[in-house]
Amino acid sequence: MYLDSSIIVKLLVDEPETKALVTALVGQALSSCELAIPEVRSALFGKEREKCISTAQREAAWRLFLDRVRSQEIELYPVSSTTLSKAAQVMERCHPAVALRTLDAIHTAACDLAQDFPLCTTDKRMRDAAALLGIPIFPAEENV
Repeated sequence: MYLDSSIIVKLLVDEPETKALVTALVGQALSSCELAIPEVRSALFGKEREKCISTAQREAAWRLFLDRVRSQEIELYPVSSTTLSKAAQVMERCHPAVALRTLDAIHTAACDLAQDFPLCTTDKRMRDAAALLGIPIFPAEENV
């Protein structure tokens, strides 16, 4: 199962969806791409700035993420020139129906190249792009 960065953050920081996601993902092989490293870090800093989490919680969440990557609980695929070329193709294929952002296109391309389905995201644009490309999506529409 390929996780976008926002889903990874939900697994690290208590949010309304966290408990259901943790339950749904137990026993699943999890992956993302190296783009998750700066994106997760940025999201955690943002949550601290917004006073959603403390500095100690941010640091603990970051350590937990790094531990999960080191232990390969979350496998990170490299962002290669192949991934970037595929992302450009994904954007072209989705245009004009889906205004896919660059980083979301990279995640979608990485998921497709890895064939590590479903794509786990709650981002509407990514979900729309995945549907257009025939990539299985999690969670089901009624749960988003």
